[in-house]
Amino acid sequence: MEQHLWLIPVGFAVGAYGTLIGAGGGFVLVPLLLLIYPHESPEVITAISLCVVFFNAASGSVAYARMGRIDYKAGLIFSAAAAPGAVLGALSTSYIPRNIFNFIFGIMMILASAYLILRATQNPHESVPGKAAKDSSSYNLTLGTILSLFVGYFSSLLGIGGGIIHVPALVRILSFPVHIATATSHFILAIMALTGTLTHVATGTFHHGIRRAICLSIGVVIGAQVGARLSTRISGSWIIRGLAIALGFVGVRILFLAFEAISR
Repeated sequence: MEQHLWLIPVGFAVGAYGTLIGAGGGFVLVPLLLLIYPHESPEVITAISLCVVFFNAASGSVAYARMGRIDYKAGLIFSAAAAPGAVLGALSTSYIPRNIFNFIFGIMMILASAYLILRATQNPHESVPGKAAKDSSSYNLTLGTILSLFVGYFSSLLGIGGGIIHVPALVRILSFPVHIATATSHFILAIMALTGTLTHVATGTFHHGIRRAICLSIGVVIGAQVGARLSTRISGSWIIRGLAIALGFVGVRILFLAFEAISR
């Protein structure tokens, strides 16, 4: 366990930033794990990441619940839809070669970043931090349920938790205020990531990364509280811009690694 203690501050940084933008931190953690452990299998990487995302999202959800910013009705419905997809995604990861995994991951990050940048001129629906979530009847629950099913699959497949997809979808497609979207996304992530993690536990994959997951999780639990507090001081538009920049950087880096491996 001692050789993995340095992962605690890494987890802290991932937890703070992931909670700030409502993305769970998996989109930052997975590329870091891919760089740190270049010979590790995709299923072990995603198992570690999903476990850490769960603790990050659970810790952040507690903080957001105290602020009254979680839409529980939408969160429970979307979580129920995402759970089956999370199980299928966790089971599918073992069939993807490492280079292909890197390529898919990089492309998804770049596409998500490009979408947010292109829509940057359209102001997202702002909300005042600390205000209660809006009435669930004001957005399309059916559409949100369908989106959550696909988010559950692809986020569990890649081990990223799903916040990088869910937050833009909640804001741009379902018209959630940004601060409500980040809080509700975290609540959904906690349930979805737990489902994916338990699937990896059942298949025996998680056993290979449990020590690393514990150290990272200690850091993210603390970092998530810091990120939730910071989110009350940063406007929704800056949260979305920060997410877009981070996605683009991560996507390009991982795509470069994929092409580098193929060219060898």
